[in-house]
Amino acid sequence: MTFEDLNINTPLLNALNDLEYMNPTPIQEKAFPVIMSGKDVVGIAQTGTGKTFAYLLPILRQLKYSEQKHPRVLIIVPTRELVIQIVGEITKLSKYMTLRYEGVYGGTNISTQKQSVYDGIDILVATPGRLYDLAMSGILRLKFIQKLVIDEVDQLFNLGFRPQLMSFMETLPRKRQNLLFSATLNQDVENLINDWLSDPQKIEITAHGTPLEKIIQLGYNVPNFNTKVNLLENLLNKDNTIEKVLVFSSSKKMADKLHDQIEKKFPNHSGSIHSNKSQSQRINTLKKFQDGKLRILIATDIAARGLNISDVTHVINFDTPEIPEDYIHRIGRTGRANKAGTAITFINEVEENHLLNIEEMMNKRITILPMDESVEISTIFLENEKPNKLDKNYFKFIPEMTSKGAFQEKLEKNKKVNVRIGRVESYKGKPSNRSAEKRKKKK
Repeated sequence: MTFEDLNINTPLLNALNDLEYMNPTPIQEKAFPVIMSGKDVVGIAQTGTGKTFAYLLPILRQLKYSEQKHPRVLIIVPTRELVIQIVGEITKLSKYMTLRYEGVYGGTNISTQKQSVYDGIDILVATPGRLYDLAMSGILRLKFIQKLVIDEVDQLFNLGFRPQLMSFMETLPRKRQNLLFSATLNQDVENLINDWLSDPQKIEITAHGTPLEKIIQLGYNVPNFNTKVNLLENLLNKDNTIEKVLVFSSSKKMADKLHDQIEKKFPNHSGSIHSNKSQSQRINTLKKFQDGKLRILIATDIAARGLNISDVTHVINFDTPEIPEDYIHRIGRTGRANKAGTAITFINEVEENHLLNIEEMMNKRITILPMDESVEISTIFLENEKPNKLDKNYFKFIPEMTSKGAFQEKLEKNKKVNVRIGRVESYKGKPSNRSAEKRKKKK
């Protein structure tokens, strides 16, 4: 099927031709007629499959010229970067249309955004915080919204925005179309959506948590932060295929700490982004990475959702994500647009159960590789990564662990089948204290 086979008007077709887009992706093909029919939609598709165009194309197709000041389409997203990206996509598609649109987010001058809203807009793209600020100011009125889009809906609900979003729903017209999109959807959010929407049509292109088949998934068992830094340096030095790598860290503090280490080893080749960075810093760093001026971008999960960064050859999970869905979003930054990609995950003992949960969700094993013998193994552990076996003999097991993959040995014994353990039984098998050991010896 081509875009011409869909009911797309000439201005949109001309814009798509300029972009050299000829064929809709599966999510675009399936979502277009359903959204055009006016039904509520819950769209689930892997990252990199064109979800943004899947809702923008039918919205722009149906949006008629109007001099009304208040927005008729509201798009809510979790991050500033995603606001900027979606506004960029609207700019591309509306090239031959008369359309007013604005993206609003925190960290910038609200007065400028108030003026844009006051002047009149058709489509508003917003993060929840700034949307709330504008609504409370009285400048923004939401009673004319005809279509509500929530992009990355699972993340918005899981990040504590649920109360804000639910209060917004009460101010919106009841007669509206709701379009919810994400790459993953957990059961809690799905139950909430079913209670909230009336008979939404679910469009699911792939099963929950299924990664793109073109992504090669590898892992290394690595005991601690310093060894992970040494392994990352080793990979960057020895693997010439790592041309453009996105490295995910679990927290802002760890991202800064890692960036300090990597910048010493690869001066002017790395950057970092997280929510504590200023908006201008984040935009400039992303642009440098996108343009190939930086080889390494270290980020928190702020970069895992929705961002379309082209030609990322590798994603490295410096920290194994605790939430399996976050793993899917992270690795989806590579292997985009039918290109191959590689995802590498570093796993310490504390993170082994995270990996088991990821594998269970994907129904797929991640190949564990041995570390290069030249990688120096550190004996220093951070507080949050101390293993259960912290004793004098622990480090003699590390070479065995890194060559065989400790988590694979743990896989069977971690499987539990509805076993209820009483308080007394729960202590069986745990290390006894010294006095208990002495009593045993006397017997």
